Amino acid sequence: MKFKAFFTDDGISLLDKRFLPAMDKVGRVCHVFLTPTHAMLLHNLIGATAAGPDGGGPQCVAQFAKDLLFREYNLASRNGGIAFSVEVALLHRALRSVLAVHAQPPAAGDAPGAPAIQVKLVNKLAAGSRSATPFLTFETKGARAAVVQDVPISRPLSRSDIERLQAALDAAKDLPQTLVQVPDLPQLQSLVDRLKNVGDLLTVGVTQYGDLNLQVSTSLVTVGSEFRKLRVIGDRANAPVADQNLAASTRLDMAVERGEALSVQVNMKHLVKSLHCHLAKPDYTFYGIAPGGGCLTVVFQYFIPGTRLADKSISFYCRLPVLDPGSS
Repeated sequence: MKFKAFFTDDGISLLDKRFLPAMDKVGRVCHVFLTPTHAMLLHNLIGATAAGPDGGGPQCVAQFAKDLLFREYNLASRNGGIAFSVEVALLHRALRSVLAVHAQPPAAGDAPGAPAIQVKLVNKLAAGSRSATPFLTFETKGARAAVVQDVPISRPLSRSDIERLQAALDAAKDLPQTLVQVPDLPQLQSLVDRLKNVGDLLTVGVTQYGDLNLQVSTSLVTVGSEFRKLRVIGDRANAPVADQNLAASTRLDMAVERGEALSVQVNMKHLVKSLHCHLAKPDYTFYGIAPGGGCLTVVFQYFIPGTRLADKSISFYCRLPVLDPGSS
């Protein structure tokens, strides 16, 4: 199997300033999955801690069209793609190192423009080792220096593991029937920062009326907040006028009984991790609950720069495992 490509300026900027900082907060290690059409950063899709939407921590998927990140993209594999695990911090550090050299201003008399940054898969014999070790290698030249950064990676996944990875991706693609847009992600993060001091378990409710309900309960106190009349995508309904003056928890319970809402309980730490994805600077953020309360899904949407049109070359979402089957 072989992989070699050159980064686009937009692609390397997206990774450096947005997605690698976000993925590093979600988890120390991620899978890189390269296919003939896409490049992906995946957290917790498969592996010792991955238990799908019913346990093991949040899943996180960042998928990019290959032409967004790379040019002269050369991939050869009999398995339909190449996948390996890597420490996100090491990957980001190597990327920043080559970017620093790449950004060196040309000396007087030199031709303007630095060579592009190349990335490729290599096998090298490490010091003291008798067998070759796989690396993801970054190379570039600046005005006064050249740099080669080798990032250690796992052995590429086998065909069967890639099939498992693809099956997990396919299962994660199904969106909830109702999504509500949270217009102020920093406000939500501030609320969760306060709630996490109260308890470790958070009840999340999403209604077809555009309500997002967050509540923490202990033996001594119940604390929560509600975002109302949010934008709804998918199944929606009109909120009963008679319910408007009721308490938020009562309205949620009644909506669940009518089949117009879902409610699940999640680990507070998992939600906090998913909120770190705001470092990837999405334009819109949506919350929804899978049918039957299977998982809590967070979808991040991006616009084509300078427009209000959805950028279909980027897909970014998280799935949080639930701690009970939920209410439906």
